[in-house]
Amino acid sequence: MCVIGNGMLLLPVLFPIVAGIVFLCLKAEKQQQIYIVSVLLLEALLVFYVCAVQGQLSAWHMSKNVFLLLQTDGLSRFFAILISIVWCFAGVYALEYMKHEQNTKRFFCFFIMTLGALIGLSFSGNFITLYLFYEMMTLLTVPFVIHSGTEDATKAAVKYLGYSIFGAGLALLGMFFLNYYCDTTTFTAGGTLNHALVLGNENTLLVVFLIMMIGFGGKAGMLPLHGWLPTAHPVAPSPASAVLSGIITKGGVLAMIRVSYYLFGAEFLKGTWAQKVLLLLAIFTVFMGSMLAYKERLLKKRLAYSTVSQVSYVLFGLMLFSPVGFCGALLQILFHAIAKNTLFFVAGAIIYKTGKTYVNELKGIGKEMPIVMWCFAIASLSLVGIPPTGGFVSKWFLAQGGLSCNYGTVGLLGTAVLMVSALLTAGYLLPIVADAFFPGRAEEYYHRESKEPCFLMTVPLCLLSVAAIAIGMFPNGVVNSIMQIANTIFY
Repeated sequence: MCVIGNGMLLLPVLFPIVAGIVFLCLKAEKQQQIYIVSVLLLEALLVFYVCAVQGQLSAWHMSKNVFLLLQTDGLSRFFAILISIVWCFAGVYALEYMKHEQNTKRFFCFFIMTLGALIGLSFSGNFITLYLFYEMMTLLTVPFVIHSGTEDATKAAVKYLGYSIFGAGLALLGMFFLNYYCDTTTFTAGGTLNHALVLGNENTLLVVFLIMMIGFGGKAGMLPLHGWLPTAHPVAPSPASAVLSGIITKGGVLAMIRVSYYLFGAEFLKGTWAQKVLLLLAIFTVFMGSMLAYKERLLKKRLAYSTVSQVSYVLFGLMLFSPVGFCGALLQILFHAIAKNTLFFVAGAIIYKTGKTYVNELKGIGKEMPIVMWCFAIASLSLVGIPPTGGFVSKWFLAQGGLSCNYGTVGLLGTAVLMVSALLTAGYLLPIVADAFFPGRAEEYYHRESKEPCFLMTVPLCLLSVAAIAIGMFPNGVVNSIMQIANTIFY
């Protein structure tokens, strides 16, 4: 693997931030569309190039442990590539969807800039850098939620910002302890705790760990800071809802991985009471999110509760602190991002073409929008975990992790809840598909005109749906890459 110049690492971080500001100067709509697509594609190429080589950049040294550090490793490459690809799909989709929204220039400005913050978060080499880009990600995504300017949107944005800042504050509080007990806050596979200092203070550090996980877990939709998701998603434009659910929540997950596996270390945490508390929190969040989604009738809010449940699958796998559980968690990150972006894209297409927002309004819509609803069906099957979709692969590894880690009741309970949640997921998604294509009365299906959206919306939907099946059928390449990341942590 080649080594690049230090400054090159900064380019995929700064480029979208600067490009987002420059976008405000463009006037013509056609010029804006070309600019958006060009920026997103160029950013993806930059990310791929940086991920193909090794590099490290440190700057702004205030003290021994307070400086900015960007670096590439297996985990950063996984997140950066996923984010850049999904962002391209969301950007192309938004070109058409945002035509019926106001303040589109503001939306795309923050949309492009957020990509820079996410890539910076992915490449963060120590806690200070991660925290900086984590907060930047939060601030840049608030305009997504408040976009419509309604009273509900304003309340949702305040709630999102409050939950996010409070959670980040808990994480920062824990950092003050880690700065003392760790040899370095630079992310190192296996952890950086100074065992001489830790001796006799194990419980204190476990409390710190629990507090930090709850803090970062708020962004990932874990109890008790999950409440922003079902409030923010219904009021945000659908492209924003898609990336909030499919990508932004993973920013919290990435922070949890870095703190757990690269600062505390799996060896220190495995078998502790803090691990069991977090496993139980994740298990309960999985079940609660599925139940609330099952009862919800507003489509985008149902999908938001689904995210609460599905992302906690990831947290369950991570907190097992085993190679199989870790692999299942990263696979779930990948396939959830694909499926949930598809589902929110479908919800947006339905809103854009018909104005319908409730589940009970979708009877027979498969006649009007067959391509869109077929994509919805594929993404739903993936979330449920039906082969040959990718969701089956991730849930297989998560179930194996829960059963093979000798956690007794907790492991069995977690695996059982994952299975029950899969059934509930089928219960709140598949009836939508059935009613769309088989509404029950002929007049609800026939004599309807086609309302398929244009290619800017259907192409991202189709490509993501194909990816859900293709990677599910041939997962070995992805699994091997993830296991290589796991090997650096556990061996």
